[in-house]
Amino acid sequence: MVVILVLPGTFNALVARQIEELGFAAVYCTGAGVCTSYLGIPDIGLITLTEMTTVVRNIASAVRLPVISDADTGFGNAINVIRTVREFEAAGAASIHIEDQVSPKKCGHVAGKEVIETDEMGGKIKAAISARQDPDFVLIARTDSKNVEGLKAAIERMKAYRDAGADVIFPEALQSAEEFEEFANAIPDVPLMANMTEFGKTPYFTAEEFRQMGYKIVVFPVSTILKTCV
Repeated sequence: MVVILVLPGTFNALVARQIEELGFAAVYCTGAGVCTSYLGIPDIGLITLTEMTTVVRNIASAVRLPVISDADTGFGNAINVIRTVREFEAAGAASIHIEDQVSPKKCGHVAGKEVIETDEMGGKIKAAISARQDPDFVLIARTDSKNVEGLKAAIERMKAYRDAGADVIFPEALQSAEEFEEFANAIPDVPLMANMTEFGKTPYFTAEEFRQMGYKIVVFPVSTILKTCV
């Protein structure tokens, strides 16, 4: 049976250790969680590359698990993305995802997002691929375009990002099982990642439901921080 990789979100080294002790196979460093816990600000593109990689370095030093991290828009254009990849690799990350929003970005589950042109994002992906030193470093391409340009346009973007070299494709803020399934059916030849953000635009689905819809990875980025606040 095909399994799905479930990634709880962490925003510091202590929570990462708890995730490791619970037996998960990897941890996800959540940009929203780091913004909230580290800086006390919303996820609106104000955190810096140095601040994110500092948190990632602490997490990677505390656990033996692979660390997958949010890298927002890559912190700039294609040239900035080159440095972003190298800094995350140096911090100990095993993977990052970059998204196609304009800078400064917004949380993926709020209104008013804007996206860059497909070709510009393709250039960022190619720059990231060329910059990585470790061939096993996984580049995840995320699109926030579905709620900006529509489902068909978002699927075409995902195909372009796959062709640019992305290892994993991440459609953000889909709003129904049918949309998730349509993405999976349209792009069967590359692993897909889903984001299960409670109280966001996506209805709540279990990891098993995402697996059945054709997804190989699902992140629960804010579950731990919401639990901490209860």
